[in-house]
Amino acid sequence: MNTQGSQLIASSGPGATLALPRAVSGRFQRLRVALRALLLGIFFAAPWPIWDGRQAILFELPERQFHIFGWTFWPSDFHLLAFVLIMAAFALFAVTNWIGRVFCGYACPHSVFFSLFVAIERGLKRKRGPRAARILTWLAWSLIGLITAITIVGLFVPVRVLLSQPMELGGWPLFWLAFFTIATVFAGGLLRERVCIYMCPYARFQSVMFDRDTTVVAYDANRGEPRGPRRQRETSGDCIDCTLCVQVCPTGIDIRNGLQYACIGCGLCADACDRVMDQLGRSRGLIAYRSERSLSESPRPKFRPRLVGYGLSLGVMFSVFLILLTGRPELALDVERDRQALFTEVRIAGATAFENSYRLSVHNRDSQPRDVTLDVNADSELDWIGPREISLEAGERREVAIRLRAAADRRPVRTINFEAHDAVAERRLVTRESRFFTGSSTDSPAGMGG
Repeated sequence: MNTQGSQLIASSGPGATLALPRAVSGRFQRLRVALRALLLGIFFAAPWPIWDGRQAILFELPERQFHIFGWTFWPSDFHLLAFVLIMAAFALFAVTNWIGRVFCGYACPHSVFFSLFVAIERGLKRKRGPRAARILTWLAWSLIGLITAITIVGLFVPVRVLLSQPMELGGWPLFWLAFFTIATVFAGGLLRERVCIYMCPYARFQSVMFDRDTTVVAYDANRGEPRGPRRQRETSGDCIDCTLCVQVCPTGIDIRNGLQYACIGCGLCADACDRVMDQLGRSRGLIAYRSERSLSESPRPKFRPRLVGYGLSLGVMFSVFLILLTGRPELALDVERDRQALFTEVRIAGATAFENSYRLSVHNRDSQPRDVTLDVNADSELDWIGPREISLEAGERREVAIRLRAAADRRPVRTINFEAHDAVAERRLVTRESRFFTGSSTDSPAGMGG
């Protein structure tokens, strides 16, 4: 912990102790508070909405069902999750190349909770004595940690059941409630900026996404140097070395030393500096969001290949994601042939016929019950033996054993397509390809069947 006069400067360097960044007001702080309230509101409200009689967002791991506002996803849809994660990464790369680490400063979950915990501690220290403030701070942190844990676990266990009948759910939900409560308090109340500096990998590789046109929080050294007290205005720059920019920084860096990996782009140092400039009667912007090229007064290019590349890649991936999402089958149909024999020879009215056995696995992937009609798309000489119409509950999977029969054919094998139709809407839902094997009436493969 460093001190400058009577002011406390938060620091995370060697030998640093936990310190509170100084409070500041300004346009960037107001924006952070508004976004923080919005994001926390969305997060804490996530488990509570009801959609079609079910919790709107619910990840039922034992049932392998993931419900999101009427959409039901299954483990076979995990490629969609991969697309979402890849798109999120490219969106982060594009935003970083455009305006730096604003995600860290304004929307990162850790920075949101870290800022909330710091605001609570600072507010209680102003209104209470040191001992009472410390006790109340820990109680407030623990309450927020518990609410956070209930919210997270409530996405995997129905939140209303979790609150009304916690002991009937077994030990694991209670374990995870304790785990997330402790983890939230530990990360937001104790680790704080150390997560951003030492644990977050994004801080280490963000520089590879920057270029001379990336907008970051930067100090205008041409205007501010040399630093000096207010009374030396004639011989010094606009910076009076008040260190307020350091005191308000959540990670305790001095932005006047240039861009550093620990800077999260929150803009609080700009708010603090603008207030000082207003008091001195000087123009704002000594610390502001700007690019390296703007500091050198070079013209900004109209075309930025890297940013355009990120944007095009993101657009292509989003288009593919929409195609995959809207093309998800409402019904899954798997076909498995009998592995014991290619076919079975039978005698029907004195003529030779051949039967193939199949096991159809039908899975209703919808959140509503469905009546399904099974069929095979082939020539009319294929006879269906077995159930053709089945009723499936939401999410139900059922296996159906059927046989197909046909007379002898010159083709020893032919391609067939099994189809599943919505019995009510009379439309085809899914098709699966398979094979049908036969012998000949003159060359009966007696050893192949029974």
